[in-house]
Formats: sequence, C-alpha cells, structure tokens
Amino acid sequence: MRSEGRPRAAHGRQAGDARGGSAAAPAAGALRHLALLAYGPDLLAGLADFVLDGITSGQDVLIALPAGRAAALRDLLGSHPRSVLFADPADLGRNPARIIPALQSLAAQRTRPVRFVTEPIWAGRTDAEIREVLRHEALANRALAGSGLALLCAYDAGALPGQALTAAGRTHPVLATGRRVVPSMAYQGPAVTPPECDRPLEPPPPGSYLLGYGTDLRAARDQVARRAAAAGLSPARVSDLVLAVGELMANTLTHTAGGGTIRLWLTPGELICQIDDDGQITDPLAGHLLPDPAQPGGQGLWLVNQYCDLAEVRSGPRGTTFRLHMRRDAGIAADLAPGISPVAGYWSGRSR
Repeated sequence: MRSEGRPRAAHGRQAGDARGGSAAAPAAGALRHLALLAYGPDLLAGLADFVLDGITSGQDVLIALPAGRAAALRDLLGSHPRSVLFADPADLGRNPARIIPALQSLAAQRTRPVRFVTEPIWAGRTDAEIREVLRHEALANRALAGSGLALLCAYDAGALPGQALTAAGRTHPVLATGRRVVPSMAYQGPAVTPPECDRPLEPPPPGSYLLGYGTDLRAARDQVARRAAAAGLSPARVSDLVLAVGELMANTLTHTAGGGTIRLWLTPGELICQIDDDGQITDPLAGHLLPDPAQPGGQGLWLVNQYCDLAEVRSGPRGTTFRLHMRRDAGIAADLAPGISPVAGYWSGRSR
C-alpha cells in the first residue's frame, strides 16, 4: 500500500480507541461517524471491538458486511444478543442512498442508542457505485447530525487502493486505525461533497433507445416495460423500474413546463435508463432522507432509490439527468455497450 495514499490524522489532538472512545468525545445526541482503516485481522478486531462496546453499553447494533466478513465477525463474536442485527449489504447498501433512510427508520423504532457497522466499498463495486458511496458518506454527516447514531465504516487497507483510503479521510470526521482513534485532518466538513461525486456523466452510447414523453405517460411506461423485459429483468424488477420512471416523469410534469426524454441501453451487467428534463434539484439531500409521513409529496426520489439498484443524479440550471441502474440476469446475452470497470478502475481513471 502506497503511503501517499493514506489519509493523515490530526497531530496534537485527543485520541481514543476504536471501541467508540473519544477523539474528542461527542456531545450527547451527536453523530459519531468513524472510518476504520486496517488490514485483515486488525480490521476484524476493530469491528468486533466496536460491536462489543455497543453491546456492553446497552446499544442496538446493525451490521451490514459482505458475507465473508460477516461470517468471520459472527465467529469472533460467538453468541450475541437479539440487540445485534445482521443485514444483507446487497439489499441495504447496493444503492448507498438507501442507508440514511434505513438508519433514520431504525433509530425512530428503537428506544436505545443505535450503532451501525458496514463496509461500503467491496470487491466488484462499479465506478458509479463508488461515487455514490462517497456521496452517501459525505451526506451522512449532515443528514444524521444530532441523531445520536454511531457509524463505523470499514475500509480494508490491504485490498483497497490508497485513493480509497484518502477519500474515507475526506468524508469521515474521525479515523480508527487498529484500536487508535484520531480526528481526520482531511475531513472537509458536513457541507462538502467530494467533487468526483458530481463529475459529468458519460454520454449514452450510440444506438441507445430514445423516446420522449409529455402529458401522456402510459405509452412511455409501456415502452420501458417492454424493453426491460427483453433485457432480462424479472417481472418484479420490470415493475420496479416502471414505477421509478413513472415517479420521475410525474415530477417532470409537476415541476417543469414541458416534457422530457428517456434513453435505455445495456451494459454487460445492467440495464441503464436515463431520464432528462429541464428542471433543477437544489437540495443535495433530496432522495436521501426518510420521507415525513405528515408532509404530502416529497417521496418521489426516495421511492426511486428504493426501486433501483442505483440512481445517479446530475442537476443544474440547464436541467436534470437521472441515470437509473438495474442489474440483469447474468445469463442474458445482448449487443452490449462498453463494460463497467471493477473497483480499481475508478481510482486508476481508466473508465473516465
């Protein structure tokens, strides 16, 4: 691992340990958001320390780790109380925009403080997913401020490139390396999203299917459904995509003076559906918060993130692009657009 890729800790500030102790201790009710940067056994030990400290402190713990890491942690913990919950990260974290609403919902249902343990970047993450992980990590500092939650995000320093660890330092106020906890010198504050999160999207490939929509949305929904089914999505997944597209088209009609366009294309593993209109979204937390049931509307982007494996949004004065990702059956063959790089490709810049 290259030393220049590691985030630097703040010297001369108060340190603590990875069990949740202070690197200045947070005020009661404050968010605790740590990145654990460690290798193999030390990473597992840091996760176990954090979980065990939560158990002994009378807290509920939600764990969403890749299967191998989760199994190793279960073995290390041995028997554990019902206050420890394991979740499938492919369901909860495949689309990182689902995580903050899920934590808000869990915290609202529990009478005890909640800890969350996750490993946000795992082998096989796509470039787009990594960008949205970074966005989620940055937005969590703002969205969950004052929640009293404690979040530990594990980054495997033996498997991830140095740039991934640097990014973790920019989005986490506190770093844990082994059992030592220190403030991050690289942390940019709760109002800053890493600039790579809003990097312009590549244009759709030549030959992508294009259709427009106006006030009659049924024909557009039918076209999306037919092409999603032909791409190999199951009937339930076709329904999810059609519902997501319907939400975005309805938003177009509500918030803009005209219609929009839909483009669809395939990659080796996904169906991509892109919706463009001339509206603008100014709230960076749109779609990343649990909707307030007392407030009418405002659920559209949240629903899109529940339906889709990933939703990328780029918005400005010239309009908004929503790029929806739906994973396909790996056995379906097709004439495909250029592929998606693995985790390392994002940091090497090969695909951008």
